[in-house]
Amino acid sequence: MLDHGVPFRLNSRVRRIVAPNPGVMTGAGTNTYLLGDEEVAVLDPGPAIPEHIDAILQTGGDRIRWIVCTHTHPDHSPAWQAVAEATGAEVIGASPADDMFQDDTFSPARELQHDDVLATPEFTLRAVHTPGHVSNHFCFFLEEEQMLFAGDHIMNGSTVVIIPPSGDMKAYIESLQLLLLYPLKLIAPGHGEVMEDSRAIVEWLVNHRLKREEKVIAGLRKTGPTSVDDLVKVVYDDVDTSLHKMAKLSLSAHLIKLHQENRALNHPGDDTWEMLEI
Repeated sequence: MLDHGVPFRLNSRVRRIVAPNPGVMTGAGTNTYLLGDEEVAVLDPGPAIPEHIDAILQTGGDRIRWIVCTHTHPDHSPAWQAVAEATGAEVIGASPADDMFQDDTFSPARELQHDDVLATPEFTLRAVHTPGHVSNHFCFFLEEEQMLFAGDHIMNGSTVVIIPPSGDMKAYIESLQLLLLYPLKLIAPGHGEVMEDSRAIVEWLVNHRLKREEKVIAGLRKTGPTSVDDLVKVVYDDVDTSLHKMAKLSLSAHLIKLHQENRALNHPGDDTWEMLEI
């Protein structure tokens, strides 16, 4: 049960607090995770909502040593500053990507690299660079529990919107495939409940994106040179038209991926797309 502001213990190493920011894109709200008891890492501190910040500080208290962010979208990182000022915790993450949807206040003391490890007597947290949703996205693998903190790389109940230019479909699919190299048992998403059968979930997501790509290719072959506005009606004919505005973002990401692979051609003059048949 996702209760706003109430710490919920997922296992002996992890507690979760759900931020009071429910919505279409955030589900029940952003999940903030607290790792450890003696020395605490706050993973994704969430939006800078005073009551959420208070809940984090009341739960972790003066034992908060680190603040770790999966990425810098406004529902995941902005509370970092208030928590850091209150506790003196070290801030760990990747600097904001260069697009319009970022928390530009975020300033990590430690700039993340792939395979960086935060190790304490209580837990071992390994950083996994997973660009796709946004270029500075990291997942974190809690080795002792074989639990992946997935941020917005994997969501419970919906697929992730990929928004170019920082969002990259090719990188997203490759990042999902990278996760299959880890011994995952559990996925703790940025929104929604913990998911089991992790490998099957990741494999489904890869297949889902590749099947959607097949629809993009089939749609382009059917229509000939066409705009994204017209193509979305063909490729996302299984999605309610009220969602086509968001679907166009992921469609654009698919088209950019096909262009990167020299399989699709963009005509900048009228911004139409067509398949390159080799």
